[in-house]
Amino acid sequence: MTIVVTGGAGFIGSNFVLGWLAGSDEPVVNLDRLTYAGNLANLASVADDARHIFVRGDIADDALVGSLLKTHRPRAIVNFAAESHVDRSIHGPEDFIQTNIVGTFRLLESVRGYWNELPEAERDAFRFLHVSTDEVYGSLASDEPAFKETNRYEPNSPYSASKAASDHLVRAYHHTYGLPVLTTNCSNNYGPYQFPEKLIPLVIHNALAGRALPIYGDGRNVRDWLYVGDHCTGIQRVLEAGRSGETYNIGGWNEMANIDVVHAVCDILDRACPKAAGGSYRTQVTFVKDRPGHDQRYAIDATKIERELGWRPQQTFASGIETTVRWYLDHQDWVDSVTNGSYRDWVATQYA
Repeated sequence: MTIVVTGGAGFIGSNFVLGWLAGSDEPVVNLDRLTYAGNLANLASVADDARHIFVRGDIADDALVGSLLKTHRPRAIVNFAAESHVDRSIHGPEDFIQTNIVGTFRLLESVRGYWNELPEAERDAFRFLHVSTDEVYGSLASDEPAFKETNRYEPNSPYSASKAASDHLVRAYHHTYGLPVLTTNCSNNYGPYQFPEKLIPLVIHNALAGRALPIYGDGRNVRDWLYVGDHCTGIQRVLEAGRSGETYNIGGWNEMANIDVVHAVCDILDRACPKAAGGSYRTQVTFVKDRPGHDQRYAIDATKIERELGWRPQQTFASGIETTVRWYLDHQDWVDSVTNGSYRDWVATQYA
């Protein structure tokens, strides 16, 4: 028995691989193109583990994917592979179209060909789990109920539009070809190994370097925050017991405004790593011009996965953010390795 994980050197994917190998003897074939956000250092602890088979490559490479499926005969595919940063999608949408739409299409085609040739019992047991985002649902007003799986898709950025398209392709392959698929839509993840272009690791990195903590607009945009370890256990539970063809929202039940998240990070840093000159890291907060089309609020209603599969997040925001900040403090070597010249140039351009 084997599973294939795509994008397994990225933030969520690597956390999933590490969690899977910590709790199971089932091997993982990890396919990742190693773009700027993919990092084998995330997987250093399993580098010599025979259960972890890493392959550098693209989900759009039909020959490579077909060969991997034929060789390893997985019982499931978990698809994390995606371009995922809204800001980058605004500046360069084509990469998102190619990876999230064309890449997902080609992966589905490869998987469909493999699945069609399986014996009946293996066909019935096979699953293709597609990891997506709450951003496909659009933006909520402050008084609107949280997103349910039945919400209409209303994506507002090139990133969310490309993920919405990939979700539709996965659904179509189930209804047209019978491919046994599962889709998960998660809220904002945070935790270890997150590339420091996203809010929480960016704030930690800039705070310690004495730089400005850039906050879009007035900082009142609201997100539902989900600790990455909880997200990964949710995905495992959906893979284990989710109903073929169904979508499951995975959320943290932690709605917070961005400015409140930043203040929480600053307060932990004030205790754990006080500034030499005294004072709070909060003084480094700087409000910058809002990004185009910035969604006001996301919120996930995760009732379905709790009712049907018995999953609920274990971390509160208070416990998860404490763990996260301390992880970054303890892993400055990892941060230093990923914040190279191209990263600094990107941040300077984005928050000028």
